[in-house]
Amino acid sequence: MSELASDPSGVVASHPATGHVAVLANPTAGRGRHRGLLTAIVERLTSRGHEVRLLDAGTSEEAEAACHAEVAVGARALVTVGGDGTVHRALQAVAGSPVPLGVVPAGTGNDFASEVGMPQDPLLAADRIAAALADGRTRAVDVARMTAVSGEVRWYAAVLAAGFDAAVNELANRMRWPRGPRRYDVAVMLELARLRRRRYTLRLDGETLEFDGVLVAVGNTATYGGGLRICPHADPTDGLLDVVGGGRRGRPAVVRLKPKLYQGTHLAHPLVTSYRAREVVVETDGTVGYADGERALPLPVTVTCAPGALRLL
Repeated sequence: MSELASDPSGVVASHPATGHVAVLANPTAGRGRHRGLLTAIVERLTSRGHEVRLLDAGTSEEAEAACHAEVAVGARALVTVGGDGTVHRALQAVAGSPVPLGVVPAGTGNDFASEVGMPQDPLLAADRIAAALADGRTRAVDVARMTAVSGEVRWYAAVLAAGFDAAVNELANRMRWPRGPRRYDVAVMLELARLRRRRYTLRLDGETLEFDGVLVAVGNTATYGGGLRICPHADPTDGLLDVVGGGRRGRPAVVRLKPKLYQGTHLAHPLVTSYRAREVVVETDGTVGYADGERALPLPVTVTCAPGALRLL
């Protein structure tokens, strides 16, 4: 990529670079409702003279490996067509690099795309990405860097779930019935039936807090789960992470909390606490964190905000 320069609006401009555009598409995202648009999306990218290479991957792991390979051979940009999980896989290859990411929202929730202002119409988003590529324009946004005790590192763009919500994802991934979104509804019911409090230890920029609760969320952006505003004040350009903890509560209280999450008004509840920090250590027993809706790392993890580490088309 050529040398980058920023203007006061936060837009980063560069001279148009050479190289191909790699496209990672998830045909099953959004229950496949945008499957037929892939050809039109590629046409919009090629209409500006960009060489496009579709990545071939049968699994999430293969998709991530393919993204790394394309960046290694000099891809000009990486474009995802899918939901937050597809963004998560691509992010592992481009975070902290000069290779920009374009996000065409075609998933169920598209939380990250919504938070950074991408059009929710996939074709309109593709047009905007193609224009940005032609002009060499990117915008720098923050991402979060997770490090496990083992030293393994993963990046995420939206929210890390580390409690009841992560357990729902974990259970749903193991279930073989029912298929589709109903599987998550059943997983929520089953997890509510065995809801338990966890002992959490948080270290926020070195300050240690301990409490019993049902969840901790660490947000680079505000929403997860298709619009649940778990970290309503999170801003992916402020260099900070927003941390929300849910204290001791029973099943009825958790059920009543969901409408407040869509509005982002749950922070007013006396058992909900929120913090802001540049680095957060989250520790509790028997929990695997889910980031961008994807199984990430077992806790404890250290989460660090990486300001401007993603170049967004």
